[in-house]
Amino acid sequence: MSAMLHGCFADTEYFEITAKSGYSYGIWVTTPPGYADSTDPLPLIYVMDGNWAVGLTAPLIVTQADPYLTIAPYIQVSVGYAGEEAANWARLRNRDLVPPGEPVGDEMTATLAAARDSGAMTQEYVDAYLEELADTHADVFLDFLTNELHPRLYSSELRVSESGHGLFGYSYGGLFALYAWLRDAPPFATFGAGSPGVVNADSQIHTLVEALPERGVGSVVPQLHVTLNEAELTGPIPIYRGLSRNVLAVVEQLHGKGRSQDVSTALLHETHVTGLQASFLSYLKSCHAR
Repeated sequence: MSAMLHGCFADTEYFEITAKSGYSYGIWVTTPPGYADSTDPLPLIYVMDGNWAVGLTAPLIVTQADPYLTIAPYIQVSVGYAGEEAANWARLRNRDLVPPGEPVGDEMTATLAAARDSGAMTQEYVDAYLEELADTHADVFLDFLTNELHPRLYSSELRVSESGHGLFGYSYGGLFALYAWLRDAPPFATFGAGSPGVVNADSQIHTLVEALPERGVGSVVPQLHVTLNEAELTGPIPIYRGLSRNVLAVVEQLHGKGRSQDVSTALLHETHVTGLQASFLSYLKSCHAR
């Protein structure tokens, strides 16, 4: 791990790390109000898509001081891409956030083709995007978070608690959070899945839900908070309507597996783009209250 560098956000430091996989990542660490005046260890909340999400989610750390809320103190760890790869984060995330073997599906290819035809994407970019989706490794990325990044942060100068850590992701990041919850990945106690990118009706997520073991009596199960946006459910974009149907089907499966007490949900009055910040706040209020 390289030495920490001062970042561009208040109370945020940045460093870069090369994983055992050979991939490089940029890490933003944001500490809460009053952190310097306290000695209490705090849980870490890992936020995916750091290159995009850090600017929208890290400022919400001030909600810990909001007298109208009951959000418990935490340290935010935003995970993104470093160096030249930072410019390609929108497609590299496919490699890291999508479960291995997840089908691409006709809706995705049609959406990318429409973006190309409208001039929003070049054919070269579409090809690169699909290339990443053809060889996905959420399992490798999850291993990096749990067995490489977290142990380093725990043993660093940060005051990190032994438990209570969280993981939040949005869109494909939400798919990753859902996948990690289904894998019962330590050290996370809570998971936030915002508009999780279950874009295919035959997603492996359904298989993983069906394989969930019976909940033991008195067992402690990590909490999962799922959000969707109103515009996704009823708006004019087919891939988001399909995503919403598939996510609702997953939630229905979870209820059928007797996991109702482990899952909370919220419908937000947002679009897929504007929903990120609202989804993160919803997760904080639902899963990280004092």
